[in-house]
Amino acid sequence: MNELPPAVEADGLTKRYGGFTAVDALDLRVERGTVVALLGPNGAGKTTTVRMLATLVAPTEGSARVLGHDVVAEGDAVRRELALTGQFAALDKHLTARENLVLIAALRGHGRAAARRIADELLERFDAGEFASRQVGSLSGGQRRRVDLAASLVAQPGLLVLDEPTTGLDPRSRQAVWSAVRDLVAQGVTVLLTTQYLEEADELADRIVLIDRGREVAAGTPGELKARVGDQRVDVIAPDAAALDALTGALERRFSLEVAHESRTISIPAPDAARDLTDVAAAVRDLGVPVDEVALRRPTLDDAFLALTGHAAHETSPDDIAQEVAA
Repeated sequence: MNELPPAVEADGLTKRYGGFTAVDALDLRVERGTVVALLGPNGAGKTTTVRMLATLVAPTEGSARVLGHDVVAEGDAVRRELALTGQFAALDKHLTARENLVLIAALRGHGRAAARRIADELLERFDAGEFASRQVGSLSGGQRRRVDLAASLVAQPGLLVLDEPTTGLDPRSRQAVWSAVRDLVAQGVTVLLTTQYLEEADELADRIVLIDRGREVAAGTPGELKARVGDQRVDVIAPDAAALDALTGALERRFSLEVAHESRTISIPAPDAARDLTDVAAAVRDLGVPVDEVALRRPTLDDAFLALTGHAAHETSPDDIAQEVAA
């Protein structure tokens, strides 16, 4: 029995617009049944990448296959297998949530009764029954996003591509979308996610590809990327400069440490988390010097992006943003 091909296989995928290279020789592999996040700031090339995979724009160089189908030579087959949810809800704001889903199901070839049944099943799956009869234009951002995700699943896709699915949402709505995505993954849906939110990639992805200026700069599990930054640490935060000086003078006799004067933070490596946290907390208590906080810190994806690219994930130039939007 032949093994099924990956959900996505891209080799040297490149897209140029005049003299600007939006995506630069990107290799990408998404195994079936997994979540892969393309992580990077605006202008990094994430949206251009998914537009090429969705056959909306043709690559300048390189190749890509979605569920075994070439995105250039077999575009119709790719579009039958893939569902793309873009950064803005592709819904009619004058129709209700249910009417939108019924319409999309009908356009997919389902009869009236089947379209209503599919719409109701999707509304239940995304816990959207309470606002199913409201016009989409009156829904909150998180509610619209849930309906948009439901619309993507009218025809069960082999691959669901989510392009910045929580951009502009409040924390509560973002959590609701994350919950919906987790439910889909539990049902075996393969997801390719683009995001500029480090926490989102950490929460949802099995594997993360960091993209900067159209190129991959690192890839791995969230844990692997964090490990590349360094060990976890214990941070001691002083309430003022005098306390910081006192703590530094005493703690440096026992521990290897780094001091950040601007944030009044002393950082001590903690390879053995529980023991090291206990030791540092005991030493601080014995000193009798007041502190704002003693806490164990693990490397974040923000730390990883800064270490691997030389700038934070949210940093980008206006020119980069303009180029990405133009794509």
